[in-house]
Amino acid sequence: MGTAGPATAQPASSLPDLRLGQYDHSRPTLTGGGALHSPAQPKAVNGQYVVRLREAPVTSYAGGVKGLAATRPANGQELQPHSVAADRYRQHLGQAQRDVLADFGVRAQQTYTTAFNGFAAKLSDAQAAKLARDTRVAAVTPARLVKADAATTTAPEGQGAGQAAAKTAAAQKAAQTKPVHGSDVVIGVIDTGIWPESASFAATMPRPAGWHGTCQTDENFPATACNGKIVGARYFADGWLSAYGSLPEGEVLSARDMNGHGTHTASTAAGLPVKHAMVLGHDYGAISGVAPDARIAVYKALWGGSGTDADIVAAIDAAVADGVQVINYSIGSSMGDYQPNSPIGDAFLNAYLAGVFVAASAGNDGMSGMISNAEPWVTTVGATVERSHEATVRLGDGSRIVGTSMDRLPSDRRTPIVFADQAGSLDDGAQFCWPGSLDPAKVKGKIVACDFIDSVAAVAAVKDAGGVGVVLFQSTGNVRLNVIYDFPTVYLWSDEQAGKLFNYLWAHRSDGTASLVTGGDGSSLVGLPSVAGLSSYGPDQVHTGLQKPDLVADGIDVVAAVSPVSGGRLFDAYSGTSMAAPHVAGMAAVLRARHAKWSPGATASALRTSATDTRGTTSPLRQGSGLPRPASADDPGLVIEPSAAELKAFAAAANPDGKEINLPSIALREYDGTKPVRLVRRLTNVGTRTETYTARVDGLTGMKVTVTPRTFSVKPGATKTVTITLERGTATWDRYATGSLTFSSAKHRVRLTVAGRPWGFTPRPYDDTGIEFGRTGGQGQGFLEPGFTGPLAGRTTGYTPVAWKDKKLTTSVSGGVFSPGGVGTQATKIVVPRGTAGLIVQTASDDPDTNLDLYLYKDGKRVDRSWASWHSNERSVRFFPEPGVYTAYVHAQTAASSDVPYQLGVTVVPEQADRHNATLTTPASVQRGGSAQVTLNPVGPQPDVEQWAYTEFRTGRTTVPGLLISSR
Repeated sequence: MGTAGPATAQPASSLPDLRLGQYDHSRPTLTGGGALHSPAQPKAVNGQYVVRLREAPVTSYAGGVKGLAATRPANGQELQPHSVAADRYRQHLGQAQRDVLADFGVRAQQTYTTAFNGFAAKLSDAQAAKLARDTRVAAVTPARLVKADAATTTAPEGQGAGQAAAKTAAAQKAAQTKPVHGSDVVIGVIDTGIWPESASFAATMPRPAGWHGTCQTDENFPATACNGKIVGARYFADGWLSAYGSLPEGEVLSARDMNGHGTHTASTAAGLPVKHAMVLGHDYGAISGVAPDARIAVYKALWGGSGTDADIVAAIDAAVADGVQVINYSIGSSMGDYQPNSPIGDAFLNAYLAGVFVAASAGNDGMSGMISNAEPWVTTVGATVERSHEATVRLGDGSRIVGTSMDRLPSDRRTPIVFADQAGSLDDGAQFCWPGSLDPAKVKGKIVACDFIDSVAAVAAVKDAGGVGVVLFQSTGNVRLNVIYDFPTVYLWSDEQAGKLFNYLWAHRSDGTASLVTGGDGSSLVGLPSVAGLSSYGPDQVHTGLQKPDLVADGIDVVAAVSPVSGGRLFDAYSGTSMAAPHVAGMAAVLRARHAKWSPGATASALRTSATDTRGTTSPLRQGSGLPRPASADDPGLVIEPSAAELKAFAAAANPDGKEINLPSIALREYDGTKPVRLVRRLTNVGTRTETYTARVDGLTGMKVTVTPRTFSVKPGATKTVTITLERGTATWDRYATGSLTFSSAKHRVRLTVAGRPWGFTPRPYDDTGIEFGRTGGQGQGFLEPGFTGPLAGRTTGYTPVAWKDKKLTTSVSGGVFSPGGVGTQATKIVVPRGTAGLIVQTASDDPDTNLDLYLYKDGKRVDRSWASWHSNERSVRFFPEPGVYTAYVHAQTAASSDVPYQLGVTVVPEQADRHNATLTTPASVQRGGSAQVTLNPVGPQPDVEQWAYTEFRTGRTTVPGLLISSR
């Protein structure tokens, strides 16, 4: 995980310098074969553009061109992509594209007509600008790179490439006896291709009605690969080859999967039952795709784990023309979507309008707002942990650290354990177990603890040096998941675990012992299933008014078929939202087979309104509507689905807001808290009898919510419109209130999840954790971004001086790992009384060779940390902190000597103080979305020390919390 090499030399120190924690390990980006066996990511796509023309593609053409009949399917009807009308209209679009290309002297690299009307081309900046002004052109978008959304490193090379081949007959028999799940539905998998010889696909099936696809064969992909279970296979590389000239090393121009990711997602969605998923001789049990009777159509558009949007759009265009009913898209952008109305998003809109359900991964950045595939017509899926796979490191002092493992562990036998810095050269990266850095004489017969950069390489290095086990950790923490290493390995994913282990090893440099034991005490999780730490979550930073993710599903340590090219395995455990999305794609296929007339919106609504909460959170920001329950979704009672007009208007808007779209959720990211918000939802009875429903509000603390009518009856096939009014009430400004509206009948429970954040002075496309964006000001000034329009008056508490104290801690190591009470750490208690507006904790040091980190805990749990890697001026600001006793831990991450002097500053600002040492100047009024400056004016002599003040404001009768402003 990560790409850095061994540590570079650091400034001289009288202390041993392990150089840990001086950079933040990058988050994992790709599961399986692609993580280590493909080249580095290619450079950004330069000079490539995707051009969308204004005329509708085949999926959306409603008529209007003389002599050309409409091709858009009527409600409840399927697209006929190869009808006479469609072929004639496609010819019309082709000629229009050629006209535009000729007028600008441009050659198309790819053209699209079914789900997207346009072309991909290499353009100069001048050509792109001129094309964008042409009235025939809707958008000219620079091409971008997208990647597979899975998240572990690959497993080591192994044996057993044919161990599962004998399972084919068993898999076929199981498929024949299992109840029908998704029969005749085709799932299009846009990914890295497929390994067709896998037992997960070894069944001959008839060609489903309405299928128009093809099997693109070559020396690497024989015609026999398309056996009916794999009903079609294509590949798309024109965009990649145009941008980069050649395929990544190890790739073949074929639908064959040389990576593993595409095979895994395809088998998760629709793989046949396999009784024994064998990985290197170990049986991981029976597996099956969610819709084992569904067909799979392969659209390879990723090469070495990445692809261009030009090729992705071509794959979507082909999938819709071929006749798929469901698309799985386990692909996204690093750090989430960066703009609305992308070419891929537009193609998926047209696929949706043609009746295709799209499930897509939410992304693995593990941070708020970093959502991929956030369009309202896409069902965006986050990941859950559904198997604990706990393993315990039992240390010689009796302490235990519960981590994870999917390997066979050597029971309770106590074994010497060493931190890898004692087993080789630090300059060669021994502390990271970098390949070639370990001395076999110091490793043989021992368990080795590695602050790994590359987990697979670290395990291999210990194994090659004669070690008997590995404990993997990262000093800065990472995410919880597993790789099957085929070697006794326990992974400790959090920096708290890393600190506990490191401090034991540092105290027992020569006599440390440990045992690695399968199982744990359940403490590593809040419960099962729970939202995975790697799963990107809401709110959606690109659009207001949308709840994303929509759902969460199994995404950690998912065992499924893979390509044996990279690791010699036919099955493996992968993790990420890539693994979650095909679970939902499979569920959609099962529902489509049972309810052929349901639209994609009705299918999505059924899955969402019948979903349940995960363990540990009920927040829609984290889990969306929750975990889908296919059995309940089969009979949802009511569905809430958007109209085509609503979605098209959203797609056409420069700054789209989805709160008024008829979706089975309500998201108010930045609503005006001074006014009520009125929304309409249309609920359609898809059951077989008239039912009476009553609305109930759950959660939404402080908000006033009314539903009109609160009780209503609705006949089968009929639609009832309800008006939902939401007011801030006493809900906290600039904080999320979350909950749900539930419509219950005697038989059904239909839940709409709700998240609302009244915008006071800090608009925020993120959740309420982490840094307080926009909450602080300096040098006596603050800047407001008001979420309302109206008069403004303000008050201030006046300045409270920072209470600085000279402190000194001792340490015996530089570049170690933090743990409360550990080496190089000092604790200070801070009492925060009720009614505190702000708590500011700061550190400072004059020593340029010292780097301090600051950790803030309450009730034994971390609430904040500040750990910049280049200085000691750390700061933690808590706005309206919970009252109680806090502990500030200062850790000498880097030190030049064993005695480390520093200063600790603490400021507790009471909300109702009036110190009379400053006045506040405010503008008379503000405008929503504008800006305003406020100034603190000192009154009388001021101490020569930094000070902090709280400010709050009134508009009419409403009080809005303001800022914490520093005098410096």
